[in-house]
Amino acid sequence: MKILFIGGTGIISSACAQLALDRGHDLHLLNRGQTTKRPVPAGARLLIGNARDPESLRLTLGSHSFDAVVDWIAFTPMHIQQDLDAFRGRAGQFVFISSASAYQTPPASLPVTESTLLDNPYWEYSRNKIACEEMLVRAYRETKFPITIVRPSHTYDHTLFPFSGGYTVLGRMRAGKPVIVHGDGTSLWVLTHHRDFAVGLVGLLGNPRALGEAVHLTSDEWLNWNQIFGIVGSTGGATPKIVHIPSDFIARFDPDWGAGLLGDKATSMVFDNTKIRRLVPDFHPIIPFAQGAREIVAWHDADPARPVMDAALDARMDEIIRRYETAFLGA
Repeated sequence: MKILFIGGTGIISSACAQLALDRGHDLHLLNRGQTTKRPVPAGARLLIGNARDPESLRLTLGSHSFDAVVDWIAFTPMHIQQDLDAFRGRAGQFVFISSASAYQTPPASLPVTESTLLDNPYWEYSRNKIACEEMLVRAYRETKFPITIVRPSHTYDHTLFPFSGGYTVLGRMRAGKPVIVHGDGTSLWVLTHHRDFAVGLVGLLGNPRALGEAVHLTSDEWLNWNQIFGIVGSTGGATPKIVHIPSDFIARFDPDWGAGLLGDKATSMVFDNTKIRRLVPDFHPIIPFAQGAREIVAWHDADPARPVMDAALDARMDEIIRRYETAFLGA
């Protein structure tokens, strides 16, 4: 197939791009050509342009048409409108990368299925994704614009720790400093390796049964946050000194971090993957987070320039712990 990825060198999309090439597809990547961490994979055709500038997009696309288009970097209804204008009549399938954080938060029941209500009052990012989905569903109903909606949950690669601040949390563990775990650390979470995700995503491309459908695509491994911190700590040669702090308390001192907790990570989210397995029978996630954590720690330790502490966040964590212990523990 002739496939276009808008983006294509990000955390999730890089593995999908490589798998699409490995399977013999004619892959084009449309981006600004400025990536350094994840270069364009060998065999992909680079179209240099700005997907969020309609004139640049028009000139870059020229007369191209595609069997499938995947937009990895659409976050608002304005982005979706630009896609609708650009790809009507030139895409056999348009795949929007939404987010599992769009589901009802907290969910009324678990596991979450694709019929779970979309409703996240806590996080603007999620509300924007919901609005994008609604616009695409209308386009499918009214004009049969050939959509497929994909909802990743927490997907990572070898460069990405599963916490705010990146390496900062492991750096604190290695220094013997306490680390913050939201709530009591027992809420369940799903971490999906990007190579596992790629099998599902690439299997949806050109799949006629996926048209008009929304599907989430996650691992089947359920871990709580105490376990996640413990795995990273032990992999990095440290024993985490965990301080449990409520998410709403964290949000008082760091609104951005708090929004990501209250709107996503603070409640248990586990998923029923029946639908993606029905659409893509070879989707069987095989990479546990214990293996993923080894890849992450090894990548950071391989280059002295990579284990970078976020000094501002490090200080803020100290302050949040101090204030919490003063207010609630009488320290």
